[in-house]
Amino acid sequence: MGTSLARRRAIFLKDMDTYLALASLRAVRSYEPRPIPDEVMRRILDIGRVTGSSRNSQPWTFVVIEGELVGLVAGCVWEPANVSGAAGAVAVVVGGKGPVSFDAGRAVQAMMLAAWDQGVGSCPNGVRDAERLGCLLGLGEAGEVATVLSLGYPLAGQDPAWRSAAEWMDRAKRKAFDEVVRRVSQPASTMS
Repeated sequence: MGTSLARRRAIFLKDMDTYLALASLRAVRSYEPRPIPDEVMRRILDIGRVTGSSRNSQPWTFVVIEGELVGLVAGCVWEPANVSGAAGAVAVVVGGKGPVSFDAGRAVQAMMLAAWDQGVGSCPNGVRDAERLGCLLGLGEAGEVATVLSLGYPLAGQDPAWRSAAEWMDRAKRKAFDEVVRRVSQPASTMS
């Protein structure tokens, strides 16, 4: 990626339109071999920290995974290649009662958007070997990893400004709007 593209992306992302950010967000699985600056990682984690949760339970801890541990953690997720080339990752550890998996998903999606706002790509990864991952991260009985979010600068430049939000959505390979949305205004049936 040329310097001018990186600079243009940095300028654009600073003022990114929220609708465009949501429409253009894609999982990134191939990363440039460069670190994420501490201040950028802090912004991503802070957004996860302030994400809403059921009854404000905040059932999470974010474990930042760096260095050689990234490769070891990669062996614990379903698609190791999604993590192995990343600059870093965040294990979202949850515990407690209630919809903790749902809350973890909210935090992960928020961190993905915060990362994208900073020009950082991300990919949520399901955990295949929870026991080994817990040992690697020193969790003990502290909770379980809901997901591992890999992070890094995209290898293939993905500038949201390349397309409009509508164009990003048209290219998303998703079901049609009418297949997933239906409206109701009357009860389908009543219980006796």
